[in-house]
Amino acid sequence: MMSGTPINPNPARAEAVLSRLQLLVTRKLDGLLQGDYLGLLPGPGTEAGESREYRPGDDVRRMDWPVTARTTVPHVRRTVADRELESWMAVDLSASLDFGTGRWLKRELVVAAAAAIAHLTVRGGNRIGAVIGTGPGGATGSGPGTGGSGVLRLPARPGRKEAQGLLRTIAKLESRPGRTDLGALVDALNRPPRRRGMAVVISDFLAPPEQWGRPMRKLGVRHEVLAIEVVDPRELELPDVGVLAVVDPESGELHEVQTADPRLRRRYAAAAAAQRAAIAHELRAAGAAHLRLRTDSDWLLDMVRFVAAQRHARTRGTTR
Repeated sequence: MMSGTPINPNPARAEAVLSRLQLLVTRKLDGLLQGDYLGLLPGPGTEAGESREYRPGDDVRRMDWPVTARTTVPHVRRTVADRELESWMAVDLSASLDFGTGRWLKRELVVAAAAAIAHLTVRGGNRIGAVIGTGPGGATGSGPGTGGSGVLRLPARPGRKEAQGLLRTIAKLESRPGRTDLGALVDALNRPPRRRGMAVVISDFLAPPEQWGRPMRKLGVRHEVLAIEVVDPRELELPDVGVLAVVDPESGELHEVQTADPRLRRRYAAAAAAQRAAIAHELRAAGAAHLRLRTDSDWLLDMVRFVAAQRHARTRGTTR
């Protein structure tokens, strides 16, 4: 059962897990990302590219009138993503993330996702920063950005060394009993206003959608938004294992659940499905790209497939 003290991850284990994750990310994602850096999400960009013939559905604001006049065939000017972007992550390290029944803890999967995003970002000389929530009261310690706001802010900097330092900070932070205000954490990406870039929110999104939906929509007005949802299979359905002792990681309360009851399992699965559908609906309303990672699956393969699908969507001229 959880006590009222901070949850302090084993520093040696955190370092070992992070080193393993960075090696996995480097090996698999580097093979996918050979060639010019084009960004993680399909966005219109601002750098002018080549012209091509107009197709139904193209944005008429990108019409290339000189080429159209010269060829008498409508053409549009393609654009490519900016090469020097500032990307920010909102990383939720609430106590509910210190849980896992698969190959990984949810917290480790959050660190894994952050490592992959950092790797993808710094390849092109881009800057990566983060705001981190570790439960009520925010992060402990005296690092930059700590204070009464409940959010630890790590400034955006370019370079692999700086990105590794950011990831070490995330991996070794303590979580506190209770839940981070996810709405406030996401809103920290909206202030101060920044030029257009990429914003990534990594969480289990178990906080009520009405708490974080509006800040997510506000974030999507200015930035390309990627929401990475971390899920454990036991949050989707209960196994038939008789009496199951369950500890709420946020309150420390112990509950005994009779999982042999098929009606209980059906109600649990239906409620979990409705909860995930509400999360997906809110993320769609915010215009966010949505990637779900599970603790019992190959998260890196899921991420590779996601990046490949985003690039395929870009080449076809479609959006997420």
